Amino acid sequence: MRVAPMPAVQAVPNVTPMIDVMLVLLVIFMVIAPTLLDGMRAVPPQTEHAVSHPAEEADEVLGIDAAGMFYLNKQPIARDQLAGALRSIYTGRMKDRVLYVRADRSTSYALVLEALDVAAKNGVVVVGMISEQRAQSVDAPSRP
Repeated sequence: MRVAPMPAVQAVPNVTPMIDVMLVLLVIFMVIAPTLLDGMRAVPPQTEHAVSHPAEEADEVLGIDAAGMFYLNKQPIARDQLAGALRSIYTGRMKDRVLYVRADRSTSYALVLEALDVAAKNGVVVVGMISEQRAQSVDAPSRP
């Protein structure tokens, strides 16, 4: 009696589960990737009854007008004297090292950044920007 030869054992991987996993991962990344690229989406809070700042007399205010002139606590100060004036104010303070900056709407952004850089290098830890409070629009939804 003749016996038919046995076929040779073949080591062929089963790729179907691997393809299933890859397709699921592809779908997950296609859904998640656009949200990672956009960053965080947030609507900033609206204010109706904001407290005018600075609230205390000891708060320091740096003003910059449309012509680029600096004012420290409503007193004109030369640009080259700003660093020394801020250093003398904030060197002795251990806490409350806050400076409020009020800049004119037409002031260049570079000038404001220059003032913030000088402040950071001369003892200011926190900077608060002062702006005008907008009037509440008629069509804005009211909060309960």
